[in-house]
Amino acid sequence: MTEATPGSNLGRHVFGMAALAFGLVTLAWHDYNGWHQPRYLVHAAAAAMIVGGAAIQFRRTAKTGAAVLGAVYLVFALQCVPGIVAKPQIYNSWGNFFEQFSLVAGAAVVSARLSAAWSPETLNRVGRILLGICAASFTLEQAIYLGATANLVPKWLPPSQMFWAVTTTVAFALAAVALLTNRMALLATRLLTMMLVIFGLLVWVPLVLSDPHNHTNWSETVETFAIAGTAWILADLLGEYRLNDHRSR
Repeated sequence: MTEATPGSNLGRHVFGMAALAFGLVTLAWHDYNGWHQPRYLVHAAAAAMIVGGAAIQFRRTAKTGAAVLGAVYLVFALQCVPGIVAKPQIYNSWGNFFEQFSLVAGAAVVSARLSAAWSPETLNRVGRILLGICAASFTLEQAIYLGATANLVPKWLPPSQMFWAVTTTVAFALAAVALLTNRMALLATRLLTMMLVIFGLLVWVPLVLSDPHNHTNWSETVETFAIAGTAWILADLLGEYRLNDHRSR
């Protein structure tokens, strides 16, 4: 088996730029996502995200960059586990874990896509399952905290904040089902990517502009675009697989 040559790399570039921005935000506030970690860990993570986010932009260093970013996000995902064990009935810790794990999945797919060790079929299946599980978690998180989700929706957006909170929750659920069952997975992943980008543009960017000194606004913005990058990476992968499958017929 020879090493595959990926088609579209837009998802990888978006993911990398978001990671680089995440590193800069973490360095500026000396904190990762408002978690108040030890400063040595925060600075190391910030440096790794900046280096990894830059390295993943270039094909020759993309695997290394993906490995660095995957390791960083995995560390922060694992740091959610004690909270889950201590209070498993509170979904916030579960939600935090799967948000970080979705970024681990994005980095892992980039690395595997550039490797000769994974067949396209296996990589597609693993990528779909990982993102599908994360999308199911996003569904539960929004459903459980529906009021808080609605409050984030711009008030000027018709017909109502609750309408869009419910609609996006249903959209996450449909995306999870499509990915886990491999039914219209490519379309679902593209729509999921678009929805997450719209989240970032309509919800978080205005909050950053209105209160640029708020760390949460910045961290949530870059995390949203990073998760969108993960979905975009999978969309690129599934699109390439479909194109190659059609060519081989």
